[in-house]
Amino acid sequence: MESSARTVAELVAAGWGDHRPGLWCEERTLTHHEMAAGAAARAALLADLLPPDAEPHIGVLLDNTPEYPLWLGAAALAGAAVAGINPTRRGPELARDILHTDCRIVLTDRTRLPLLTGLDLPGIRLLCTDTQEYDDLLAPYADARPDSTRATPSHRLLLYFTSGSTGAPKAAVCTQGRLAAAGHSLAGHFGVGRDDVHYICMPMFHGNAVIADWAPALAAGAGVALRRRFSASGFLADVRRYGATYFTYVGRAVQYILATEERPDDRDNPLRLGFGTEAGAVDAAAFERRFGVRLVEGYGSSEGGAAVQWTPETPAGAVGPATPGLVVLDPETGQECPAALFDSTGRLLNGEEAIGELVNRGPNPFEGYWRNPEADAARLRDGAYWTGDLFCRDADGYLYFAGRTDDRIRVDSENLAAAMIENILARYEGADAVAVYAVPDPVTGDQVMAALSGTFEPDDFARFLAAQPDLGTKMAPRFVRVVQRMPVTATNKIHRARLRKEGVHCADPVWWRPAGEDAYRRLTPADIEAAIEEGPLAPTRGPASGGVGGGAPTTRGAAAQ
Repeated sequence: MESSARTVAELVAAGWGDHRPGLWCEERTLTHHEMAAGAAARAALLADLLPPDAEPHIGVLLDNTPEYPLWLGAAALAGAAVAGINPTRRGPELARDILHTDCRIVLTDRTRLPLLTGLDLPGIRLLCTDTQEYDDLLAPYADARPDSTRATPSHRLLLYFTSGSTGAPKAAVCTQGRLAAAGHSLAGHFGVGRDDVHYICMPMFHGNAVIADWAPALAAGAGVALRRRFSASGFLADVRRYGATYFTYVGRAVQYILATEERPDDRDNPLRLGFGTEAGAVDAAAFERRFGVRLVEGYGSSEGGAAVQWTPETPAGAVGPATPGLVVLDPETGQECPAALFDSTGRLLNGEEAIGELVNRGPNPFEGYWRNPEADAARLRDGAYWTGDLFCRDADGYLYFAGRTDDRIRVDSENLAAAMIENILARYEGADAVAVYAVPDPVTGDQVMAALSGTFEPDDFARFLAAQPDLGTKMAPRFVRVVQRMPVTATNKIHRARLRKEGVHCADPVWWRPAGEDAYRRLTPADIEAAIEEGPLAPTRGPASGGVGGGAPTTRGAAAQ
C-alpha cells in the first residue's frame, strides 16, 4: 500500500508480534508488541467511555511518559483524536483549550492533576494514569488486539495548538493519513531503519515531537526513548544509555546542551543525526565539532502547509531548495519577489525587495484549524497557503529564512528581518543565545533591540559590530538587554512576545547607544525619564509596529564561519 494511503492505526497494529524492545522510559522497557497491545486495550476502553454523540476527542495533559504514545496509538486505533494540552497554561486559559477542542476525556497524572483542580470543565471525565483506579479500569481490556480497520486516512488524529502570541492558541488538525505520510517521508529522507532509536526529549504536546520524531520511528519500526522533560545535563547520558541515533529539537535546546561542561569523550556517542529548527548555523557547527553529530535545520509550518527539506547541495545559510509551488511574495502586492543578490562577503544587497512571505501555490496538506474559520481564511487566500514567515530566494532557487512576520522591524522606512541580524550577532564570542526584536519609535518607526545571554562587554561588543562586513548601518542594536537566561516558551522557543512587550522596562541591565554615538553605556532611570516622551523608551502595549517585507542585509554562510 502506498505510504500516502496508510493510517497510523495500521502502523500501530504492525507492532503486534514484534518482541524487540520498542520503548524505553527511565527504568521501564516495553516491546513493540506490548505497545500495540497497550494501545489496543486503551482503544477498547475509549470506545466504552466516549458518549456516542460526542466528538471522539481526548485531551492529554502529561509529560513524556509511556502513556503518551500509548494513547496516541489508542486514538489511532479508535478513530479518535488527541489534543495535546500545554501544561504551562493556567486557569481559564487551560480550561479554554480543553473546552475549545471538545474533549470529553482528559488524561493526566498526579503531578499535573492540581492544574485542573477547580476548573469549570462540565461533562469532562478525568483519568489519572498513575493510580490503581486507572489500572483497574484498564484491566478488563487486557486481551484486546489491535484492529486497524476502524480508521481511515481522513480520520482526525491530532489537534495541536500553535502559538497564541497574538490571541488564543489555534488547534491545527492533523489526520492519520498526513501523519503517516510525514512519518514515511522523514524516515526515507533520513534513512531511519528498524535498528534506530529515536530520542524524544521535546514535549509531546507539541507537533515537533510527534510529527518529526515519533511518526518516523513508528513508520520505520524503530525504537523510541522518552525523556519526561528536556534536560540539557541529562542529554548525553540518555543518548548513551538508550543507544539513541536520532533526535529532534526546537528553539534553545541545542544552546542549552552546548552550555553544559565539555568533556574529552563528548564525541563518544551513538547519535548520527539531529533534526529541528532555530539552532542557527553557529551553534549547529559547534554541536558537530563537539559531539560529531550533524544537525539538519529544516523548515515546516506547524499546520503542514509548506515544508523545505535540506539537500546535500544546499548552500551554507540556506534552508533548502524551493519545491514546485513555493514562492516568495510581496505581501502587499502579491507579486513574486526578485531573486536575492549577494556580494562577496555574503551580504544581501537587495533585501528591501527580495525578502517577502513564503507562500505555497501548489498542493499542500493544510487541514485547517479546529472550529476557527477566520484563521483558516487568513492562511488560505485564493487557493494559496501563506505561511506567515519571511524568506528570500536566490537565483538558484535556494530559500533563506528571514524570520517570522511578527519579527519584522522597520527603521527609517527600511525593513529589517530579525533572524538575519541574529545570525550576525550569534558570532559574538560572549553570546550564548541572542534574540532581536523591535521597540517602537515615532520618529524612525522602530529601533533594533537585542537580548543577549552570556558575557557582555560594551566596548568589545561595539568593536565586534564595527568589524562585521555584512552588518548594515541600521541593523546594529540600539539597545542590548543582558539576561541570565533567555525567556522561553514551554517548547524552548524564545518568548519574543514577552521581550517585545517589556522593551527596556525590565529588571535586567540594558545598555544603549544614544543617537549619534557608537559606544554603549548603561541605560539609567534618568535616561528613560528624559527620553520617554520622545518614543524609543516608551512602554509598549502590544506587538511592535513595522512593515512586512525586508531590507535586511544578511549572510550566505557567514554565520557558520
